Amino acid sequence: MKISAALRCSIALCLVVFATACTPDNGTTVDPEFARLSERAKAVEIIRDDFGVPHIYAKTDADAVFGLLYAQAEDDFPRVERNYYWAIGRLAEAEGESALFSDLRARLYMSTDEAKEAYAQAPPWLQQLCNAFADGLNYYLATHPDVTPKVLTRFEPWMPMFFFEGSIGGDIEQIPLDGIRAFYGEGRSVDLAAMESARDPKLGYEQHLGSNGFAIAGERTRSGNAMLLINPHTSLYFRGEVHVVSEEGLNAYGAVTWGQFFVYQGFNENTGWMHTSTGVDFMDEFVEEIVEGADGSLMYRYGEELRPVEVSQVTLRYKDGDAMGERSFPLYRTHHGPITHMLDGKWVATRINWDPVTALEQSYVRSKKADLEGFNDMMDLRTNSSNNTVYADSSGNIAYYHGNFVPRRDPRFDFSKPVDGSNPATDWLGLHTVDEIVTLTNPANGWLQNCNSTPFTAAGEYSPAQEDYPVYMAPDAENFRGIHAQRVLKDVSDLTLDGLLEIAYDSYLPGFEELIPGLVAAFDAEGEDYSELAAAIDVLRDWDLRVSADSVAMSLAYFYGMQFRADGDNPDGLRRMALINYFATESSYQERLAVFATAVRRLKTDFGRWETPWGDINRFQRLSGDMNLAFDDEQPSLPVGFASGDWGALASYRAVRRNTKRLYGVSGNSFVAVVEFGDKVRAKSMLAGGQSGDPDSPHFYDQAQSYVDRDFKDVAFYREDVEARAVRRYHPGETAEKAVD
Repeated sequence: MKISAALRCSIALCLVVFATACTPDNGTTVDPEFARLSERAKAVEIIRDDFGVPHIYAKTDADAVFGLLYAQAEDDFPRVERNYYWAIGRLAEAEGESALFSDLRARLYMSTDEAKEAYAQAPPWLQQLCNAFADGLNYYLATHPDVTPKVLTRFEPWMPMFFFEGSIGGDIEQIPLDGIRAFYGEGRSVDLAAMESARDPKLGYEQHLGSNGFAIAGERTRSGNAMLLINPHTSLYFRGEVHVVSEEGLNAYGAVTWGQFFVYQGFNENTGWMHTSTGVDFMDEFVEEIVEGADGSLMYRYGEELRPVEVSQVTLRYKDGDAMGERSFPLYRTHHGPITHMLDGKWVATRINWDPVTALEQSYVRSKKADLEGFNDMMDLRTNSSNNTVYADSSGNIAYYHGNFVPRRDPRFDFSKPVDGSNPATDWLGLHTVDEIVTLTNPANGWLQNCNSTPFTAAGEYSPAQEDYPVYMAPDAENFRGIHAQRVLKDVSDLTLDGLLEIAYDSYLPGFEELIPGLVAAFDAEGEDYSELAAAIDVLRDWDLRVSADSVAMSLAYFYGMQFRADGDNPDGLRRMALINYFATESSYQERLAVFATAVRRLKTDFGRWETPWGDINRFQRLSGDMNLAFDDEQPSLPVGFASGDWGALASYRAVRRNTKRLYGVSGNSFVAVVEFGDKVRAKSMLAGGQSGDPDSPHFYDQAQSYVDRDFKDVAFYREDVEARAVRRYHPGETAEKAVD
């Protein structure tokens, strides 16, 4: 059922009683809250360029945030809304009872009352931004009565306290739901190995969920200016492209996670920042010794004392057909954090970074820093726990920070495993300072890279020494993308923006360097029973290990690698790069040949012949704005000459089957930008598909062919460039008909 405009105002904006409203000359009733927001909208101008990118201009930061959230809602309100009902623990109200434990996880770490308290304690300037966030979204709902939210009919200023870092989920998403479900739903323990697997989504081949960041010093560029590659690997429509400007010094361009009021990965006129997911150990599990107190209450041992377990309760709602059900849960907490699961019958508390006010402050002020000194001051807030940061600026500096929030621990204990919470010596001992964590500034080689890989190869031979740091500070392993990045950057010189794009899209796949020769060696040694594979083996024998849409070798290699993932024996429980190389060199010849024979048969079955070019298999298709993408082999799609980062592809493109024979992209390169700093900033960018999540929008699919062809658009950063490419200008709340010039 559609909500009427009047009812929308009543619900979405908590309108006051109409008797208190003003009455214009025509006798109609106007609510003062709606009137306030309408007046605020006049202070904001949104200019949409020829790719639909919103450029928001306002006098104050707060009004700019108002316009930014309004524009995001225009582009993809369903994703904005979902990010918030997920973050605040109301997912089950949209998706049903199966989502209850996701909601419970959110509420274990913060209640709505605690979020409201955090907002109340925030500095006034941050409160103003939170107010503007809520105003922008509520005004969008009030002026779009045809939009029916699934859960959130009103947005509140305290909601960003749940969604404060940068990447939706951040730390909390690394806490496995299986453990919470087992403890709170079934009262049972979980296996430690299973918990470790659930916590690590990048096991085996699953390395696509990450990012690449390169920073290049002026000595390596043609212009003498520093350059930055911004290359997050997320789900393809995870972020929008925005530009937000105020007269208070805000002028940031880049990618914003839907619903946030700060540019997450991007640049201003003087500085640029790229985040990659970190492997820093920033969360710990404490095994608690629970005993019953004299009065029957729950206590936990801490040193020589017994402390009371904090016990509370939460009632969660869930969608049950056309109705809503409710389910209540007890919540348990020690000073280490909430109880999240049970191991071998013992309760375990999981501690993560949870300082929403400071974290939200750090996320926002990052975008306004003008130089390295200011950027370091921002980093000293030390609340960005799930990210590494690659940096470049207009003064020619480049820098790398491996993590940011790093708890200081007693090195006697192995914090990669659960530790004894009853021993006070296992407690965190404050945070490491920025100069204590793994950092690099202006290395002599003139470049920096991170691809979710070890920081000890970030600058080639000028990288930090692993022995200088505690193990928990950088347990990250090397990966194929990191190896690839080092190779393409090693001898780079005379670099231009287009040259940086060439490097970022280099088609070589180091993940097959051992896997394919290992297969060829097996055939040459023991292939007499597999003569039917000879022609396919010869194609791989002659392959240069580069991916392209017309490559048959890529099709064979992909199917072989994925078949090994499904069928290959892994007796040592290896992961990632080590597992691929094990298949290449330690598996038996007969296993390699048997796996390849199965892969060739699958190619023939699915595509009629094994000589199928990769672009006939690997496709780009966007049929709807749904978050759970569906694909159809009978509908139009585009051939894609990219590959997954699992194999070392820098331009990562992960494609899957969903009731299809062809593979369709779901994650990898999403928003990509290359930036050059100097007297004026220059940049090129690309967004998968397009800016809008609405299939009826001209910007739903207008970048699809460009995405496949690597045809980047020039970024309109300065006002004169934005004006030259303006297609639509308007104030929030105006209709398209009124706004078109």
